[in-house]
Amino acid sequence: MLFGSEVKSLRQGGSNIAESYASVEGGELWLINGYIAPYLQAKTFGHEERRRRKLLVSKKELGRLWQAVGREGMTIVPMKMYFNDRGIVKIKLGVAKGKKQADKRETSAKRDWDRDKARLMKQNSRS
Repeated sequence: MLFGSEVKSLRQGGSNIAESYASVEGGELWLINGYIAPYLQAKTFGHEERRRRKLLVSKKELGRLWQAVGREGMTIVPMKMYFNDRGIVKIKLGVAKGKKQADKRETSAKRDWDRDKARLMKQNSRS
């Protein structure tokens, strides 16, 4: 459920859902930490950029998502925000499993090695 200023801002391309997630609370689905830029023309009727937004889903879909999140380590993540052919804002949701600590260390080590490798390649190309 969006305010008018949020929809107008989305039409201008002012959003970021990269660090957001969805949560089932009180029988409703909420988008948390989703960023929608302020709409400058809406002076008095603006909106908070990172407020919690209620996502409208059917009871069947909500039950499926709630059941998936009930499993250990699963999270609902927004993958894509778009306008459908009727001009309504939609969010494509996915259920993902979080990384374990060992996976995080492995990713960090790979990123460091790639950075060092790029630095070495750059130094060797100068010689």
